[in-house]
Amino acid sequence: QVQLVESGGGSVQPGGSLRLSCAASGIIVRFATMGWHRQAPGKERELVAEITIGGSANYAGSVQGRFTISRDNAENTVSLQMSSLKPEDTAVYYCAGRPLPQNPYAYWGQGTQVTVSS
Repeated sequence: QVQLVESGGGSVQPGGSLRLSCAASGIIVRFATMGWHRQAPGKERELVAEITIGGSANYAGSVQGRFTISRDNAENTVSLQMSSLKPEDTAVYYCAGRPLPQNPYAYWGQGTQVTVSS
């Protein structure tokens, strides 16, 4: 049974930083493509960042240069460091994994709320 548990969400002022973490069980993060998605109220869920099995990182244009995805193979975790946060980054953030890169994301966490507001 695969479980992805996010932590680290919260409220922050514009320009601030947050670090999200995803603890994985039942899936080995270094053998899967792992991603962070987000969904804002009234909007569709979107891919924010992902890290491939080979370690390459891909980012949505809206977060390029501000967010960094990483993984800790020893701890079997994936993190998202978010800096220079903007109000439009407010959303529920989800950790997800797909063991086969050509398939859709198959496993999802429950989500963690990030609110950017002054």
